[in-house]
Amino acid sequence: MFSPRQFLGHATGVEVLRELLEIDRAAGALSETTNAAFGYLALSLDKLRDYNSRMTRWHVSREVMVNTFDRHDFAFKWSYAEMAPLITGLSYDWAIKQTAKCIGELAELTRPDVDLKADKRAKTQRDLFAAPDFAPPPLTITCKPGDNLDHLADASVDLVVMDPPYYDNVMYAELSDFFYVWLKRTAGHVYPELFRRALTDKEQEAVANPAKFRGQPGAKALAGRDYQERMASIFAECRRVLKSNGLMTLMFTHKATGAWDALTTGLITAGFVITASWPINTEAEGSLHIKDKSAANSTVFLVCRPRTAPADGAETLYWEDLEPRVRAAVRGRIQGFQQAGIRGVDLYLSCFGPALEEFSRHWPVQRGTPRPEPEFERRRPKQAELFAEKPDPYAATPEDALDAARREVKRWRLEQLTHLKRQAELDPPTEWFVLAWDAFQAPQFPFDEALRLARVVGIDLDREIIGRLAEKKASNVILWDSGTRAAKGALGPPDGSKGWIDSIHHAASRARNQTLQAAADLLTRVGATQEPVFLSALEAVLEVLPPSRAFTGIDPLDAVAPAAGDFEALENLRRLAFADRVDKPTQLALWEESA
Repeated sequence: MFSPRQFLGHATGVEVLRELLEIDRAAGALSETTNAAFGYLALSLDKLRDYNSRMTRWHVSREVMVNTFDRHDFAFKWSYAEMAPLITGLSYDWAIKQTAKCIGELAELTRPDVDLKADKRAKTQRDLFAAPDFAPPPLTITCKPGDNLDHLADASVDLVVMDPPYYDNVMYAELSDFFYVWLKRTAGHVYPELFRRALTDKEQEAVANPAKFRGQPGAKALAGRDYQERMASIFAECRRVLKSNGLMTLMFTHKATGAWDALTTGLITAGFVITASWPINTEAEGSLHIKDKSAANSTVFLVCRPRTAPADGAETLYWEDLEPRVRAAVRGRIQGFQQAGIRGVDLYLSCFGPALEEFSRHWPVQRGTPRPEPEFERRRPKQAELFAEKPDPYAATPEDALDAARREVKRWRLEQLTHLKRQAELDPPTEWFVLAWDAFQAPQFPFDEALRLARVVGIDLDREIIGRLAEKKASNVILWDSGTRAAKGALGPPDGSKGWIDSIHHAASRARNQTLQAAADLLTRVGATQEPVFLSALEAVLEVLPPSRAFTGIDPLDAVAPAAGDFEALENLRRLAFADRVDKPTQLALWEESA
């Protein structure tokens, strides 16, 4: 984690803090305030370590250090930058000032009668520590597991605000050890009761961590079940302490619907109903943990209330009757989300909220017919076989609502991408390709999400997509551009008999390697130019592929550059041969407006 020089500097900081602590202890000067100061100083030292390890780097354009955890992992760096610790105004000085800034912000929250921003001089400090006329409300902070709030009585809480672990996105405890092992040797000498473990607790953590089940068959499925059970236990405890008219809000973001199913199953099982949902943009565009990936930029806020028990004799609601209501709920909100600037995978995620609102109001829900299992899923090992408890094929689950939401977003987006001019429906491979680019806006995204999208479209991912339009790499799918498909011999017939995406990629490849006229002649020869569905497909593809520098003035990211080359070839071809039948892509008009 650290170079010898970095390690020596950090260890020296620990020694000096311990020496200062022992001096005050020997002098009997360790009051609560002094202990708090040492605790904050320990946090300052940890902040400096975050900016001075073998995983820190130099931000060239901003000319600043980038911390260790600019990603949610221990990312290896081929080279690293160092923050020299003893330069006046930097390093130790900077880290301590950053901690002081946080303390000031906390003080403002607890002492609204003192305007810390208006006066930073000693007078403000005297006012802050003088006997206040203002009496703040009582505040209790505890450090307890969420599934055991035994210090709270039943129905005693008005509001629960929760930011739950995001399934398998971040292994919080594993990452926390980076700081914990140092804090144990600094703050641990001030507050030893908080640092009794050698390392952080990995076993009781509510995350879907396959490492907990290493060596067992189906470790990933077992990790998902473990997360669902732990979150259900936490939600049940929140339900116990919440008043009957209380509220619980929680925020969640994950592009995998399996994570949403696990979270909401636990939520509904614990006795909550979702009454409102709102997507909020919370991620920085340049953040490395989302850059070049199909990551979500938005967090969905869910507002929940305790569910009242159904009346005796209430009729069971069947999924077949509820599904139209779920789709209507999504359709009623999707336009507003899109007008608010929500796009890509975030648009799908934003519509999960309305779907789950409608579903949770009527839970439990039964199916009139058993859940159908697609043929291509029957060939896969069933996760259910890993557990003693078999899923009830007649029980509707949150996943059903999420599937309905995804199908409704699919319909909506295809209507938008083809401008409603033609009624011809795209063939499944082309539809999957268009929706994949539209949803994820990146060539790489999780295989599980590719599989769910294939299920919505009604296509066999392994047989009709992998090896033809994309490849599977580890747990991800990588979309191919026309050049990659041609090099791999994966292009289908140019006449579109196996999908119009073949005709489009044949034309893009020929335009890039020969001439635009050669591409136009090919399409004319195979009869594609007279097919309305081909024109719809071309229109949709031009709306979802990333534009090239020729149209935006900005170099595309390396990961999307090949697809941007396809866009440039196809847009030039449209202008040459189809300008009177295929409209200019809307995304280009947006680029021109922002220029």
